[in-house]
Amino acid sequence: MTTQAHAGVATAGHGHESGTAGDWGAAEVPFPVARTSAPRARPDEAALGFGALFTDHMFLMEYAEGAGWHGGRLEAYRPLVIDPAAAVLHYAQAVFDGLKAFKGVDGRVRLFRPQAHVRRLAELARRLSIPALDEGVALRSLVELVRLERDWAPTAPGTALYARPTIIATEPFLGVRAAREYLYFVILSPVGAYFPEGLRPVRIKVEEARVRAAPGGLGGAKTGANYAASLLAGEEARQEGYSQVLWLDATEHRYLEEVGAMNLMVRIGDEVVTPPLSGTILPGVTRDSALTLLREWGIPVRERPVAMAEVLRAARDGTLREVWGTGTAAVVAPVGELTYRDERVTVNDGETGPLARRLYGALTAIQYGAAPDTYGWTVAV
Repeated sequence: MTTQAHAGVATAGHGHESGTAGDWGAAEVPFPVARTSAPRARPDEAALGFGALFTDHMFLMEYAEGAGWHGGRLEAYRPLVIDPAAAVLHYAQAVFDGLKAFKGVDGRVRLFRPQAHVRRLAELARRLSIPALDEGVALRSLVELVRLERDWAPTAPGTALYARPTIIATEPFLGVRAAREYLYFVILSPVGAYFPEGLRPVRIKVEEARVRAAPGGLGGAKTGANYAASLLAGEEARQEGYSQVLWLDATEHRYLEEVGAMNLMVRIGDEVVTPPLSGTILPGVTRDSALTLLREWGIPVRERPVAMAEVLRAARDGTLREVWGTGTAAVVAPVGELTYRDERVTVNDGETGPLARRLYGALTAIQYGAAPDTYGWTVAV
């Protein structure tokens, strides 16, 4: 039986969203729950890394041609069993997303912009020829799983409960075509800061030899093949003492794209510029959130191509004020140093800039319920 849409679910727009936890799942029969018989001890929050520990339960749902998406349920976290010929293992037909739930100052757990994340997951699934998963169902899967596991949400500043919704092709078939069977699952991980440096500026190497994504490819999708292409350059940069790489465009190797797995913003003079969403760059939810705040604050913002040569000129004439990355994992990651060929550029004297700090403070205040959410971004579970 194909799972039906949940009427009344608000999907994401740009900047503003609406809805409360009561809108999702209240009028539906809850997904069945098979609780674990061996619950794990909660981890030491002071020792949390990123993505290494997982909660007691997960969400699962299957797709079969002719039956649609069906069988949604919550059960004990366990290894997946798939056929060695499953299409995902051979042709990388998979898509995923990542978002966070935060335990607020009032003790409530809130998901941050789940509407935007499930919309993005649905849009990117189409790019991988994966059958559409109803956004309302995806929202319910996130809300109900986080509600079940809310006690896993850490409380220390900078910590969160990270959610990873994923779709993989499971049909055992070695022909090259879109699969006819899929698995959708969601797992949760209590996490600390993505960068051990925290909000301290990081050192970044500008990558010229390799490319992460080309026009017409998968650069705008959260899919394994996209990230696999970035791993070698990232590892080499870390061996050289950098935190990550700054990617240039694949055609001319002139224009800034992403920094590591994050969207990039550069403050030149009084203006913030960020590369446009031209298909090679992920449409980041944190990027959209940051742009919304900047525009509300009256900061001039332009989404346009940014050449590395422009950044170097701004550094030389003193107008390069700040550089930072934005993403779900790190929220805001200030850049203190860029190395391009043999030229080393220090940004803001190697310190976190005032606008990056303000953005981080404003976003995290909303996420933790310490500031009013006037945008409808958070969903209390």
